[in-house]
Amino acid sequence: MILLCKYIIPKGYRDITLYPFVFLKDIIQKENVVLLNDERIHITPQKELLVLFFYVWYIVEFLIRLLSSKNWNTAHRNISFEREAYTHESNFECIKKRPSWAFF
Repeated sequence: MILLCKYIIPKGYRDITLYPFVFLKDIIQKENVVLLNDERIHITPQKELLVLFFYVWYIVEFLIRLLSSKNWNTAHRNISFEREAYTHESNFECIKKRPSWAFF
């Protein structure tokens, strides 16, 4: 479900997926099919890891990558879940054909 809520999204970002919702900062993003596909890709590993474990893994991996890169954006982009979503965001068949645990 796609919702508009600029207050829940961290500064510097335009969207966030918190299972089962995709929050967008503004209505214009609702027309961005690549962005929406990227966010829908995030929902699959969230389900695979039973939501809570996804967020634990996400935060731990982010912190490890932040310590190694010392750059917030680099750390965020290199999280395994983000790499999977960025790689396949233009592939609109990805979710249907994605093997389980593909973020590995």
